[in-house]
Amino acid sequence: MYSRHRTHFFGLLSAPRIEWQSIREETTDLTQFRLIRLAFFAAIPAISFFIGLTYVGWSLSGSEFNKMPMDSAFMMSIAFYALIIVATFLMAYFTFITEKSIAEEASFKRCLLFVCYTATPMFMAGLVGFLPIVWLCVLVLVAAVHYSLYLLYIGIPIYMDIPEGKSFMIIGSVVTAGLCMMLSFVIAVLIIMKNLMV
Repeated sequence: MYSRHRTHFFGLLSAPRIEWQSIREETTDLTQFRLIRLAFFAAIPAISFFIGLTYVGWSLSGSEFNKMPMDSAFMMSIAFYALIIVATFLMAYFTFITEKSIAEEASFKRCLLFVCYTATPMFMAGLVGFLPIVWLCVLVLVAAVHYSLYLLYIGIPIYMDIPEGKSFMIIGSVVTAGLCMMLSFVIAVLIIMKNLMV
């Protein structure tokens, strides 16, 4: 099962339309895998930034690095991890509510899996935390968000089997919610960092 989902990961990068169809046709109960996958991928940015902030240090331009104390970095990583989990579940719930208003067969578990796959580029972008230069982090995050939006755009009509006319309504709603969620997430992270650096 792990091997199959690893294939999905690379398939979404190389041939996303075909891969979404493959994911949609699976009938295996993947409840545990959803949670394991989310727990694993959410840990990538948390661990990366913990190591980067404590051993390399953060920098605005890449010329001067400021290391964060181990205890502060640990607390920030835990909070970062929790925020990622909460944000993912909230996005899955919003996607579920939106799908339910249009399609009769809506499933929160299916929406959670959909959000996890869609957000994979952003999870993987967390690897930039090993070198926490602000401009580099922003650049990588923007690229990851764009690809996640692309996966969302082509994934909703295929994975949820919704006609294109109706799928635009879901896409618009989910994108709006996602942008609001991301803004709230960034503000929360900045507040946490400010409090830990005092």
